[in-house]
Amino acid sequence: MSKKNNARRAAYQKRQEEDGKKVVNWIFGVLVVLALAFAVYSMFIVS
Repeated sequence: MSKKNNARRAAYQKRQEEDGKKVVNWIFGVLVVLALAFAVYSMFIVS
């Protein structure tokens, strides 16, 4: 493969990795918010 093609592939791979990390962070963030909402909901149901 040419150097240009390797550089393009490396840039694409790096972009994909960064986007993947953003998605994982969003998923964990949403799970934390849902867990907090469930905890608050549970407190109101119990009391």
